[in-house]
Amino acid sequence: MQLSKEQLKLAYQRMRQIRVFEDRLHLEFTRGQIPGFVHLYAGQEASAVGVCMHLTDQDTISSTHRGHGHCIAKGCDIDGMMLEIYGRKEGLCGGKGGSMHIADLSKGMLGANGIVGGGPPLICGAALAAKTLGTGAVAVCFTGDGGSNQGTTLEALNLASVWKLPAVFVFENNGYAESTASHWSVSSKQIVKRADAFGMPGARVDGHDFFAVWEAVREAVERARAGEGPSLIEATTNRYYGHFEGDAQTYRAPGEVEKVKAEKDCLVHFRKRVTEAGLLSTADLDAIDGEVATQIDQAIEKALAGTLPTVADLTTDVYVRY
Repeated sequence: MQLSKEQLKLAYQRMRQIRVFEDRLHLEFTRGQIPGFVHLYAGQEASAVGVCMHLTDQDTISSTHRGHGHCIAKGCDIDGMMLEIYGRKEGLCGGKGGSMHIADLSKGMLGANGIVGGGPPLICGAALAAKTLGTGAVAVCFTGDGGSNQGTTLEALNLASVWKLPAVFVFENNGYAESTASHWSVSSKQIVKRADAFGMPGARVDGHDFFAVWEAVREAVERARAGEGPSLIEATTNRYYGHFEGDAQTYRAPGEVEKVKAEKDCLVHFRKRVTEAGLLSTADLDAIDGEVATQIDQAIEKALAGTLPTVADLTTDVYVRY
């Protein structure tokens, strides 16, 4: 199924936005003006965008502690995201969530989550609501290889299958759960094989390849919207930065990241594919690069000029009153 020129431009724009956003945060974090922890998504852009290109604002996603890429792929406002990460009042969550709990319900982004394996049960709830109300919406869960071993995740897979929920479980296997290699910690070696145990279709794709992710998720989303139940997607990826900012990554082999960047970078792969096929020109892509660079520069400026929340701001919307 061929994407249109505009769809291809949007896909590249979103991937470039994620890359530049994360690369800038990697630098800005060292200045000491960003509160809390930051977990960067650079290197995995094709996975988030390949998934979210199939979704609307009515569809929901849950994320992990590494959530910036998922936010951008789902269409969240970049200025609002940067303001939130800097802890400003004008941020998406009023500066209360920060990087690790950033959310935007208006876009169907249920939030990044500091709880490993916290997203799958949320997606079961969202999918159940969609099925009960007959909205036709789909709920998608992003989970890592570490989260794939959590009891909450396994229970959610079972529940989604038993109730035939319109859900898609995307496992981004970047090779490491914090500093523990997935080949050591995941018993089945391939997470996708767990789909068989829960009676749902599964697909394993190269998460560096936008087109491979896009096609696998297209089938899964169409299946969910048709009322045929959940699917499991394993996307093999690599993150370019440490588990968190400040992680020395001593658990990775010398030159490992450099080799991935040289051989598998998703943006390089995308540019090569679309230009060689005559789908987009180098000028098209370069123009997007320039626009995104300016956009992220401006987002940083707005975040630095944003308002710090007062005590009154921080103590509102903390508890739900019935």
